Formats: sequence, C-alpha cells, structure tokens
Amino acid sequence: MWIADEWKDYECIDTANGEKLERWGDIILCRPDPQVIWDEKADAPMWKKADAHYHRSSSGGGKWEYKKTIPEQWTVNYKNLTFNIKPMGFKHTGLFPEQAVNWDYMMDKIRKRGSAKVLNLFAYTGGATVACAKAGANVTHVDASKGMVQWAKENARSSGLKDAPIRYLVDDCMKFVEREIRRGNHYDAIIMDPPSYGRGPGGEVWKIEESICAFVRRCALLLSDEPLFFIINSYTTGLAPTVLTNLMQMCLPEGKIESSEIGLKITASSMVLPCGATGRWEK
Repeated sequence: MWIADEWKDYECIDTANGEKLERWGDIILCRPDPQVIWDEKADAPMWKKADAHYHRSSSGGGKWEYKKTIPEQWTVNYKNLTFNIKPMGFKHTGLFPEQAVNWDYMMDKIRKRGSAKVLNLFAYTGGATVACAKAGANVTHVDASKGMVQWAKENARSSGLKDAPIRYLVDDCMKFVEREIRRGNHYDAIIMDPPSYGRGPGGEVWKIEESICAFVRRCALLLSDEPLFFIINSYTTGLAPTVLTNLMQMCLPEGKIESSEIGLKITASSMVLPCGATGRWEK
C-alpha cells in the first residue's frame, strides 16, 4: 500500500462506527467513511473535541452539525502546496489527502524531466493540477463542474500559481479527448480520477463499467512520443489495484505498470485507512 504519511496540516486521528475523526489544520471534523466497519475507538475522549460532525440522513444526503463556529473556508499546506478547505453539503472538504502519494510521484517525474505537458481529467478541485504546475508543468485541467473548476483556480492562486500555464476547461472529458485527438494534440502525462457515474455539462452520461476501457484507449492516443506517466485513480469507483493493472496493460502501450491501494495512517492506532487504489503506467 502507498501511504500518504508526510502531512503536517492533515491527520486521520481515529476511526470507528463508520466514521473518521480528522484534523484539517487546527480544525477537527468527524465524517462518514464506508471503509470503517469496526466499532472500537482507539482514543474515545478525542472524539468529543470535534468542531463539526457530518450526519448522514436515512433519506439520503446529510448535514453538518457545528459544535462551534468554524470558518466557511480555510487553508492547509502539503509541503509547498496550499489548498482551500470547505465543508460541503455532501460531506466532502474539497481535498482527498491520500492523493499526496500521487502528487509526490508526479512532481518527482516532472522535475526530473524539467518540464511536461499534462492533461488532468475529471480534475475536481485541482490537487494534481496544482502539484504538476508547481513542479513546472504546463497543465490542462478538465472537469464538468464549473464550481469545481473555480475552486481549482483558487487552489492554484493560494499555491502561488496565479500566472502558471494552466488551462481550465468546464467540459465533458470524453468529448474533450475526442476533440484533442482530431486536433492532433499530445500530452506527456495523463491523469484521471473518473467517477462511477456522472453527467457532463451538456447532460452527457458517464457510467464507468460501460465507458472506462474505451476511454483509456482513446486517451492513449494523446500520449506524446516520450511520455512520462499515465495515472488512473479509483476512489468512488471501488476498482481493485489488479483491475487497474489489467486495464492499463490492455489499453496502454507496453511499459512499466504499478498499482496499489492508497491510504492514510490512523494516528490513534496502528491501523491504516484504505482510500481507494491507483494505477501508474510509465514508458
């Protein structure tokens, strides 16, 4: 397992009863996590210190219960990257801290090359976009949500990348890739974090079990002659590391493939919280 264990501003404190207790900077949040199927708290008193608690509703969705007034938005740092955190109505904060293992990998590859042209698909709030741009890459950021693209711009500004060569696009990823193929454009690195189900800005439907294999094959046509990497992340999709390995082996050119679970250390115990899987291909 690849574990994101170099955080200072984030900490997964404890887990129990379908929830995780986390520290985001100075603020402690309690949120649901479907992987937490055990019921014993390692540090029971610490749970009482949560500043906000997200409660799921039996009818779907949920809401935050605030134990004290906290900012609507604040920042956390990972090394030289800065991200804006906002508790959202569907439990998320706008950042997946386990992705730091991939940010480190990307930044190392880009810095060793000196520069790179990167395509980030289903790019959300731009964690990977910010990391790649900070390492010196020219990044194209594509997501179907206008709000998430705006948030990504905020993260870039907070990380000192206001004038970095980042192109932001609110677009359906599949349609964008097809246009790029027709234009003859190529990228040294491609990153994707596809949802299990989603709709594009024009109502386009994405179902991963029907779309992912053909989509990765199409994306492979965008790789440059000297590609750096191709990354597929699986969080909401629940795809196992071996599935990602098989997918990349079938759909990408011959190369080195590594896939693994990714996770976060739970500081109150000796356990690790699994947070999905990542597959990495490189020439």
